[in-house]
Amino acid sequence: MLDWSKISTVLLDMDGTILDLHFDNHFWLEHLPKRVSERDNIPLAQAKEQLQQQYQEVAGTIGWYCLDYWAEQTQLPITMLKREVQHLIQLRNDAQLFLNALKATGRKIILVTNAHPDSLSLKVERTQLDKYFNKLYSTHEFGVTKESQELWQKLKQTEPFDLASTLFVDDSLDILASAKEFGIKHLLAVANPDSQQQAREIKGYPSITNFNDLVDDIYAYKFNPETLES
Repeated sequence: MLDWSKISTVLLDMDGTILDLHFDNHFWLEHLPKRVSERDNIPLAQAKEQLQQQYQEVAGTIGWYCLDYWAEQTQLPITMLKREVQHLIQLRNDAQLFLNALKATGRKIILVTNAHPDSLSLKVERTQLDKYFNKLYSTHEFGVTKESQELWQKLKQTEPFDLASTLFVDDSLDILASAKEFGIKHLLAVANPDSQQQAREIKGYPSITNFNDLVDDIYAYKFNPETLES
């Protein structure tokens, strides 16, 4: 599936890739609508519909991922509400062995998430995921999301990486398409980002449902710069 002898840098998404997406899906689709319903004294279904419309208006933009934006839109303390269900924040069951293998074989591991810095901080607090990575980046630092070519340009200037020897892993096909357009050679889709949902059929990219399936190859094929294609 992947030629690990040619991969020296691994760029990883957070939510739905390293962390179980169930927390985020539950918060945005269930918990926040519940709090809006309670505050406005409206049916839960109505609150869900209202929020869905708002979500669709900014999907894929920095606003969609911005907790400050949603605090302003809803007039609710979003970060505090997230803490009400923070027990759902967890690493994927198959993430630890995978991350340890990447680290043990000397590869550079960079987190690149569209999550707001406050959300990233909460998740680091709950999971200590930062111990696996050389560097953590929230795209809010750059003012654009991974859906944008501008993000990749800015990231590469800040954290130089070789396109030919970099793997990018994400659960979003739109974001993988953006990374492919930028020229990242090795791409991998996560087919089961939410542990409470069935795996999706992925077309156009290699995909994974269990990172443990990669561990032996990661250890077996250590990166060798001489094997890179020109």
